[in-house]
Amino acid sequence: MGNKHYPPEYKQRIVNLVRSGRKPVEVSREFKIPMSTISRWMKQGRIDAGEHEGLTTDEKAELARLRREVSELKEEKEILKKFAAWSAQEANWTPRKRSGS
Repeated sequence: MGNKHYPPEYKQRIVNLVRSGRKPVEVSREFKIPMSTISRWMKQGRIDAGEHEGLTTDEKAELARLRREVSELKEEKEILKKFAAWSAQEANWTPRKRSGS
């Protein structure tokens, strides 16, 4: 089974079910979600609630956004460097003089 993307509201509902007293194994079977996924959501829920050390969901989203932005900026920088080199080369270019009339 591949990675599925579950909406944040769905994850929160599953976490709330376990926090309300339902056994994670039962929730796993009922909703056909792997136990490892539920465990990961529970841990992230504790981090988001400040009960455990780690990056919150919002911090992870911001980090991912910033990494994408850095990647885009690096790509833009490379394009500009290549353009600057090409422009400098073009500025120094002089056409050959034609001989004859």
